[in-house]
Amino acid sequence: MLKRKYGSRYDWKRILKKRYTETYRTTPQFTGYISLFTMCEVIEPLNMIYKERTVCIADMGYSWLQHFPEGKRYSVTTVFNAENRIVQWYIDICKQNGYCSVNGPWMDDLFLDLIVLPSGEIIEKDIEELEVALNDHLISIQDYKQAWSDFNEIKTLISTNQFGIFELTYKHFDELSKGVVDAE
Repeated sequence: MLKRKYGSRYDWKRILKKRYTETYRTTPQFTGYISLFTMCEVIEPLNMIYKERTVCIADMGYSWLQHFPEGKRYSVTTVFNAENRIVQWYIDICKQNGYCSVNGPWMDDLFLDLIVLPSGEIIEKDIEELEVALNDHLISIQDYKQAWSDFNEIKTLISTNQFGIFELTYKHFDELSKGVVDAE
């Protein structure tokens, strides 16, 4: 069974108080849902280690802007720090994106991920999880091959500066920041 992840992060216990908003956009550059999740109060920060470097991705004042492009098999989460600077882009390869009236936009995670740091460094993540999912029959061989195909295509687009969502990040962050409402 694939793990379904929601932009609202409604079940994230680390967050004590948050602000959340979402919208649907249809433009020549992007069609799909966009959500903004801002952490107002957290139990403790969340740090990740990438190649012996510690990167904070969740703390008080941090925001996660998530793009769920319609008809695509990926989702992009942009992490902003408390000063509204990009910490990382996190691209989840997924089987599909969708929307639920209760918890908002979602994606069904296909395990493979790409992390892009502001320096341009690309980090490949969770390759072993995809292999385990295939071996444990959680995904089909078709899902496995599609995940690799999408992963490699996106990696190529990023390395050639053709992954358009990156260019929209600050614009969408600014637009959604103006419409955020408090949520418990």
